[in-house]
Amino acid sequence: MALRINSEAPNFTADTTQGKIDFHDWIGGGWVILFSHPKDFTPVCTTELGYMASLKPEFERRNCKIIGLSVDPVTDHQRWSKDIEETQGHALTYPIIGDHDLKVAKAYDMLPEEAGTSSQGRTAADNATVRSVFVIGPDKKVKAMLTYPMSTGRNFDEVLRLLDSCQLTAKHKVATPVNWKQGHDVIIVPAVSDEEAKKTYPGAGRRQSHISGSCPNRSSVCPVVLLGAERLEQHQACGAPIPG
Repeated sequence: MALRINSEAPNFTADTTQGKIDFHDWIGGGWVILFSHPKDFTPVCTTELGYMASLKPEFERRNCKIIGLSVDPVTDHQRWSKDIEETQGHALTYPIIGDHDLKVAKAYDMLPEEAGTSSQGRTAADNATVRSVFVIGPDKKVKAMLTYPMSTGRNFDEVLRLLDSCQLTAKHKVATPVNWKQGHDVIIVPAVSDEEAKKTYPGAGRRQSHISGSCPNRSSVCPVVLLGAERLEQHQACGAPIPG
């Protein structure tokens, strides 16, 4: 099944290093980062899993669980977990899915149906496309996806930034501009009329964009309205006017 942004994240039952889970039940009402690996004991993945363990408190602060997947059985994951703790200095306190039958990799469109039904005999190169990150929302839908080659370690600080953006834009009618980080200006989306923007976000700064063409709610040169994200959260919490 082809997986796209806003597709429902496929549900599955699987063994993990923390026991058997039903994925949708395990998600509960929060956010999830699911990130995959082609094979246990691969050096780049070893550094990634260790770094994610160090970031776990940051994800928890955002009501987000993290879960890994590797195309090997759980018994191999358990041995790998010890190696990761020894070499990276962080114990894995989040689960890793055992995908020895390739079912989850196929469900998430990381391997083709003809890949077979067993991890046995498959190399990391055979599973090279199992290098994805999925951001999944409380509605069990895929909010974002990233895929990296085996030769390039993933930037999980960027995944954290991406999660911040997904959470903010799910809550408010805004978009985040290039290189946005928490506390930076955000853009009130064009679907919000000028009248609604003034009422909802009084005092927001305004800059003129160079985007031409017609907007359903605005002039032919569509204004981009910028609002500091911290002030946005404060305004929504207390209903007070936002200073300009």
